[in-house]
Amino acid sequence: MDFIAPNGKQFKQTLIALFLGSFVTFADLYSTQPVIPVIADQFQVSPATASLSLSVATGALAIFLFFISFLSNSLDRKRIMLFALFFSSLLSIAVTFCDNLVILIIIRAFQGAMLAGFPSIAMAYINEEFHPKSIGYVIGIYVSGSSLGGLSGRVIVGALSDYFTWNTAIGYLGILSLIISILFWVMLPKSKHFTKSTLRIKGTLSPVVRSLQNPSLFLLYSNGFLLMGAFVTIYNYVAIPLMKPPYNLSQTLVGFLFIIYLTGTFSSAWMGRLADKNRRSSVILSGILLMIAGALFTLFTPLVIKVLGLALFTFGFFGAHSVTSGWVGILADKSEKAQASSLYLLFYYAGSSVVGSLGGVFLGLYGWKGVISVVAVLLIVAITSTIKVNKLITNILDQRKVS
Repeated sequence: MDFIAPNGKQFKQTLIALFLGSFVTFADLYSTQPVIPVIADQFQVSPATASLSLSVATGALAIFLFFISFLSNSLDRKRIMLFALFFSSLLSIAVTFCDNLVILIIIRAFQGAMLAGFPSIAMAYINEEFHPKSIGYVIGIYVSGSSLGGLSGRVIVGALSDYFTWNTAIGYLGILSLIISILFWVMLPKSKHFTKSTLRIKGTLSPVVRSLQNPSLFLLYSNGFLLMGAFVTIYNYVAIPLMKPPYNLSQTLVGFLFIIYLTGTFSSAWMGRLADKNRRSSVILSGILLMIAGALFTLFTPLVIKVLGLALFTFGFFGAHSVTSGWVGILADKSEKAQASSLYLLFYYAGSSVVGSLGGVFLGLYGWKGVISVVAVLLIVAITSTIKVNKLITNILDQRKVS
């Protein structure tokens, strides 16, 4: 079949387009995260309440990912992705004129719903259009776009909010996202291996049910919930203790802490390559162990050790997420890849929404140690889940050899 092979101009151009789309998605989605303390101060609410500006976006994204999975095989993939990026950019620009917390939360909910059109469709596009032997690497590059997008959005908003209002900073990010969305449309090739089908609710529900009933896939979905829940919980609230004594960091300096995301840009591609050659469960477990070590390092007082801990934590997360999401695409049946990817991302962003808000409650009750306790429990469960997936798949392969 005429797959996009890892050589030539089209491979590089398509990688860049997917990277840019991922960049916009995560820059817009997490744009309010670095200014959660500022939002809390301006509207006189708790950090947990201010974090709703992020949680409603990821929650809406999770919910609409499920509905988009119904439409994924009946609508043009490239157009869905462009629609998501273009209108999300416009909503970021609209935040410029927002001076009410309720309106902000409504805008962010709509933005999350819009962005749902990109991630699952992009994953399906990758699994359909690229040569199977390069999928691990391609997904790694795609995920690295999410880490760089998350980094850039946070740094841009964090830094500009020291010179402008926080919502004006998000508006500037929206203008940048709009320009990149146009580049994405120009560079991404049309699907060659996608065949439109008529929407049938019963026929669309069947692969979703089968995916949920598949024990291996369900455990990988659960891993997405656990890993993302832990990751967002750390980054939602790490700025709050750092902007207080003994650190007293400015909003700009806190924003630049997100440069640590560059470690994720490297680890997602690197661990993706490792997973193409080694046991995937081992690569995922290595990432989770690095996350645990990094989280524990943030409990120490010296700022250098805290930053090192965040770097280890981020490196481990993006590597583990990259391999886990890629494994979902490999295990799912060919006709069910879009639905399987959507379900993984539904669990993934549900973890961001639910656990991200819950972490704020533990911060208020027990301080930073409470946040790390929640994260540690989630990651220990993720280790157990990963080991179980490996055993299930090993048993299936052994049975096939016997038969």
